[in-house]
Amino acid sequence: MDVVAGYTAADDLTNDAGDDTFRRKAFDGACPLGPAVVAPEDVPDDAAITTRVNGEVRQSSSLSNLVFSVPEILAEVTQYATLEPGDVVLTGTTSGRGPLEDGDRVEVEIEGVGTLSHAVRL
Repeated sequence: MDVVAGYTAADDLTNDAGDDTFRRKAFDGACPLGPAVVAPEDVPDDAAITTRVNGEVRQSSSLSNLVFSVPEILAEVTQYATLEPGDVVLTGTTSGRGPLEDGDRVEVEIEGVGTLSHAVRL
């Protein structure tokens, strides 16, 4: 964990409207990050993670429910990729993900980090 600069929220979106992998993951607004990067020691080990779409809770979990811990994820990633300062590694998602519509408002809240809020633009 001494190589982790901090935690932030992310919403790693996928556009299912195409066959091209690049176009499915690389479009305007595909992966908003924020609202801040918070030192690991300032985020509880079991920090609550909540995702809301248009105010309705879609996902509710915690860091302690990750299938793999952050150190395990970093150990795996660094087996095949060199990480540099400033790189971002996303840990995955919990159950409850689903389709979004143009104009939906998404909030990803992580205890100790804050709330990332954005509109979906398809």
